[in-house]
Amino acid sequence: MESKRLPSKHSNNNREKRVKRKEILEKKKAIDECIKSASADKDPLASFLPFRSYDRNGLSVHLKAECGDKLSFPIKQYIMSLLKDNMEEPYGSDWPTEEKVKRREMVVPEARYIFVHETPNECSYRTERERTYTNCIEDKGHIVGFVHYRFTLEEEIPVLYVYELQLEPRVQAKGLGKFLMQLIELVAHKNRMGAVMLTVQKANSLAMNFYLNKLRIGEQIRNSSCFTIKS
Repeated sequence: MESKRLPSKHSNNNREKRVKRKEILEKKKAIDECIKSASADKDPLASFLPFRSYDRNGLSVHLKAECGDKLSFPIKQYIMSLLKDNMEEPYGSDWPTEEKVKRREMVVPEARYIFVHETPNECSYRTERERTYTNCIEDKGHIVGFVHYRFTLEEEIPVLYVYELQLEPRVQAKGLGKFLMQLIELVAHKNRMGAVMLTVQKANSLAMNFYLNKLRIGEQIRNSSCFTIKS
């Protein structure tokens, strides 16, 4: 009588490895497609019309979305000027190095921006920076801040990573920062991101207070100089 040959343990292990490898590849493909699809949306504000403008606490602004590789030269100058004003002190002696990094990060194709423009008829007060860069925003109202974010992968999870949230001092403490972060969370949710993440300098007390106390989002220590805050 002919006996049946039973699968060997080695054969079963190989089959399990192939199945597991296939699952890993399929998961990676799905995540890559998710990030690619999210990055392809050039106007996230189109899905959230109530967030196109903010008119509260004596502040009237509207938002515009742009991509890092499409920024005009004057807007690039504005970004770096505001970054220097807001971040040179927290970074201290590390700022010259960080400035170069931020200049490179600013214009990569995957960089996404939401610019905050003052409503034109409300622009009664101009800072030195605004007078310098008027030609880049004449038709939209003066820029008073921006969010720089990207869709990326962190620890095998698709996330919306906030690289910068920068506002001019005169428009801070008016609820605008919280409004922008609410928009960011909606954009992340719409695009099926697993989290919103950002890094904050411990030395930046204003930012630490904003994220940890006003927004009350969870925190996770990444290294000795920064928090990675995840909501």
